[in-house]
Amino acid sequence: MSRDDLVDARGFSRRVLLARTVRFGAGAIVPVEMLVRTSRAAAAAAQGAAAPEPLETLTAAEAATLDAIAARLVPTDENGPGAAEARATRYVDRALGGALADSREAYRTGLAAIDAVARASKGAPFAQLSAADQDAILTQMESNAAAGFTPDAATFFNLVRTHTIQGTFGDPFYGGNANFVGWDLIRYPGIRLAATADDQRMDPLPARVRRSAYDHAMFTKRRPSRARLGPIEEPWRSS
Repeated sequence: MSRDDLVDARGFSRRVLLARTVRFGAGAIVPVEMLVRTSRAAAAAAQGAAAPEPLETLTAAEAATLDAIAARLVPTDENGPGAAEARATRYVDRALGGALADSREAYRTGLAAIDAVARASKGAPFAQLSAADQDAILTQMESNAAAGFTPDAATFFNLVRTHTIQGTFGDPFYGGNANFVGWDLIRYPGIRLAATADDQRMDPLPARVRRSAYDHAMFTKRRPSRARLGPIEEPWRSS
């Protein structure tokens, strides 16, 4: 087994979790092949350094639990920042008041169930557990061995994993991928409305374009996945 195939104590790795296609808001499709062991201390430090923002949908306790889960699913490590720095929880919080509103109840009951399992088996809320204990609980969820979830633990695990990936690698307009750290992690050079032959070969990598799809006038901002949003400026539309 090569170093690229190492996994953390839970049995997950970036290769197992992210060796799939990540689909971005503007329709770009990028293959993901990254891996490393996690540094829980680095993830916690990164979260602590980020300025807190008002929550739109989640409670403070729910957000803390989701932060801890996301930090284990896409960890901070020597390859770069992960879901914590990308503010994946902010994406979920906003989207649960909009495009992902149908999942709000699943998050309410699922996050409560995770904390219940953590308290019963480890004696503390999930966010306060060690990395190894958090991994053990997530492993139980992924294998559907954890009780107390509706309809079951694996369903909620897959829901959170999907949304964590979206929040880490999606268009930053929706609240995640802060400072484009997700795109940098997978070496995605950014959205282009046209690509040259050299761009398509990706060797060498094209210059990075740090722009949201919605910075382009051809994309409308009328239906953002947010709970509350003020008036949207659309400078490309004449009055």
